[in-house]
Amino acid sequence: MSEDKISKEIESKFGNRLRIRVNGVLIEENKILMVKHKMSADRDFWSTPGGGMQFGSPAQENLSREFLEETGLNIAVGEFLCLNEYLAPPLHALECFFEVKRISGNATLGNDPELAPENQILSEIKWMTLSELQSLEKKTIHPFFLGIKSLEELVLCKGYFNFENKYLK
Repeated sequence: MSEDKISKEIESKFGNRLRIRVNGVLIEENKILMVKHKMSADRDFWSTPGGGMQFGSPAQENLSREFLEETGLNIAVGEFLCLNEYLAPPLHALECFFEVKRISGNATLGNDPELAPENQILSEIKWMTLSELQSLEKKTIHPFFLGIKSLEELVLCKGYFNFENKYLK
């Protein structure tokens, strides 16, 4: 898919409106589960599994559904961690981060049912150590994960965050 087509697909499905998203932080054996999104032909973006809320369904159910779609894992949603405001026009989202635990399944790359098979943006799933995550180019990592000193620190995050999205440009 060309860069122009990827960007247009992302903008038409997710852009120019405020979205409420849920994200799950799954840490096992000192590694965090991350999913790579193909945002354009020359830009990848790593974040935890998650996605948009569906009206009428609680956050925990939305997160369980999104996690299963993207990773093949059944999870238990744990403690609410924090709210992050992601603003990188045309994308604008309020993201609720939760701690999650695996119930069953093996991590495999899934898909986004909101996108056609030929327009999928999920391109890789990977268990990453903190050093692996921090070795990536800053603009390819969700700002929530920049500047942390340990994976354990992630589950201690409380409150509202807005990282000014300076690394996304």
